[in-house]
Amino acid sequence: MESQYQTVDEYIKAFPEDVQAILRKMRQTIRLAAPEAKEMISYRMPAYKLNGVLVYFAAYKSHLGFYPTASGIEAFKKELAPYKTSKGAVQFPLDSPVPYALVTRIVKFKVQENLAK
Repeated sequence: MESQYQTVDEYIKAFPEDVQAILRKMRQTIRLAAPEAKEMISYRMPAYKLNGVLVYFAAYKSHLGFYPTASGIEAFKKELAPYKTSKGAVQFPLDSPVPYALVTRIVKFKVQENLAK
């Protein structure tokens, strides 16, 4: 896989078709939850910013990484309990359904948090 992408489309196209479908759905979910956010590539992955960083996401061999920063993880700790998390990230296994409704709620939380800054 290439290490430098200029656009989110380029990033998504670098993956196998089954993973591309998950990435497209993740992108759509984030864009619907934060339509004003600016989409870009940052740290070699899709990123969304609105008054600062909202979220990032990235595909790996066996999971989809979702990075709503520490506040996004902390605010949804109970709902994220079934998944592997770290201070600012959560891993959604690629062989299980991605909880897109939860992703939507986290993104909307991040939008409100960033706009309050």
